Amino acid sequence: MRRLCDAAPMLTGLDHVVVAVGDLPAAVRCTELLFGRPASWRGEHPSEGTANALFRLDNSTLELLAAHGEGPLGAAVRARLAAHGEGLVALAFGTEDAAACAEAWRGAGLEPRGPQDGLGRDVDSGAIRRWAQVDASPAATRGIVVRAIENRSPADVLPLCEARTSPEASVTALDHVVVLSADVAATRAVFGEKLGLRLALERSFEERGVRLLFFRVGGTTVEIGGRLDAEPQPDASDRFGGLAWRVADVAAAHARLVAAGFDVSDARDGAKSGTRVFAPRGELCGVPTLFIGPSA
Repeated sequence: MRRLCDAAPMLTGLDHVVVAVGDLPAAVRCTELLFGRPASWRGEHPSEGTANALFRLDNSTLELLAAHGEGPLGAAVRARLAAHGEGLVALAFGTEDAAACAEAWRGAGLEPRGPQDGLGRDVDSGAIRRWAQVDASPAATRGIVVRAIENRSPADVLPLCEARTSPEASVTALDHVVVLSADVAATRAVFGEKLGLRLALERSFEERGVRLLFFRVGGTTVEIGGRLDAEPQPDASDRFGGLAWRVADVAAAHARLVAAGFDVSDARDGAKSGTRVFAPRGELCGVPTLFIGPSA
């Protein structure tokens, strides 16, 4: 089986992660407080029946997606919310050539759909964003929705969101996304062999009973986690575990969230040497959330 990087330009990064929400204005308000930054974009997709808000950071973008009007994607969002509630629903990787990516994914057995042209309009400025999108079959990615995006508009159409508070206390980047696997070897094949991501590290933590794989792409990490004491379930779907956001000053970010009214854990040393972490208690927009930064 050919890897994507053997057949086409590599995926350039994790372009964005998609979180389905039921109340978009409320989700935007919560995320603006969480990040210490305003949204970069508030858009609508009339033909799809959805509306969104985008928070562009240094290395990736968070998309909050909600049903709005009638359309196929809006219907899918409503079905997701009815079945599972809010939460992380998709990983969108960047590519320089959507057509070549689709061809490579077909060769890798990902059964892609597309490329399809996409268009979004900012409701405040009227700005237009265009892209081409390739969707892998969830049956080939162990239930995780994976797509590739070729952005066809200038980068400044989606500006970086400016910090409303001290930059050191605000979220600057997406550090990693967690995927929980029922069969780590099979999931490793999806992200390594089929998608062509670089496996940077693999570790087992006997005391925690977990095996972790870390795939690096464009300054972000996809972390795959599985139980050491569980029998592999090749037919079971994987699921998302959560998102970790990067800050420059953990203590300042912790104080900012407490002042904003979030209930957060105490800061502690992270599993990665030289890091400190803390977490808002509960799930925000249905997503377990972690903050991570340097210990010094």
